[in-house]
Amino acid sequence: MSESSTPTSPVVVVTGANGLVGSRICARLVESGATVRAVVRRPGAELPAGVEERVGEFDDPAFAASVVEGATAVVTTVHPMGSDRETQHRVAVEGTPVIARAARDAGVQRLVHISTAAVYDRSPGTGDVDESSSLVGDGAGDYAVTKRDTDAALADVDGITRVLVRPPAILGAGETSTWNTLRPAAIRDDEAARHAVGDQTFAWVHIDDLTALVADIATGAIASSTDPERGPVEGGCTVVNAAAGPATVRDYYETVTRAVGVEPVWDDSPAWTGQILTGRAHAWGWAPAVQLADALAEIEAGLAGR
Repeated sequence: MSESSTPTSPVVVVTGANGLVGSRICARLVESGATVRAVVRRPGAELPAGVEERVGEFDDPAFAASVVEGATAVVTTVHPMGSDRETQHRVAVEGTPVIARAARDAGVQRLVHISTAAVYDRSPGTGDVDESSSLVGDGAGDYAVTKRDTDAALADVDGITRVLVRPPAILGAGETSTWNTLRPAAIRDDEAARHAVGDQTFAWVHIDDLTALVADIATGAIASSTDPERGPVEGGCTVVNAAAGPATVRDYYETVTRAVGVEPVWDDSPAWTGQILTGRAHAWGWAPAVQLADALAEIEAGLAGR
């Protein structure tokens, strides 16, 4: 099936559909008129209305083949962040290509993978980062290395249009939200978590803006191209950054510490002060709508409500 024959109603498979990012992607796709198959490991997940639940392991070749049959796109969001490196490697680096190959073999047009800007080397003095920038080395943390290696594994799955979306910190309300819920809890409860370098760049994107980009890529609203600066390269593997406007760690920490009733501890040490460049995403027609003040106000309101 060629991308020029995309049906009126795309059929999109989303893995990790009961997670913060996956569930919001499902909702956005439904709003855009897509038929959504939500892959979850256990039945009974709280999914948006109109989403079809599919229970199984996406790294099981037989299940993967069945769930992608007749689909036009697959969106992969699963990464067991916080697990040991062996688990992250098994689930993400080895597992994600299983459903990617199944999608390719079934004639699915696009695979959209939620990667991360953590794969980029953002050492102090590195400067701004675009899609061609250097990636972290093997000595980086488990999350960054296994996300880097998952991207590389998907780049090797030829025969399907692949898009690796790389967001930095994802802001947005939710019980499992790292930056709105989990990190603030750690800052409240652990003095060590209150230490930060105020002038360090806080690269971020709001989940509403991230899911808008992902939905447009998955449904084909962003057309393919032979030039990655104009759209995903058909049959190729294209990286695209998704980040909002400039911010510093001071912006985030002052908001959180004020809301939870503690004081930040400012450290004086070298830090990355560049920006995640998003010229490619903007050229594709994407622009973040959520401003920093609104994103921080949402964090503060959520914490006050607790």
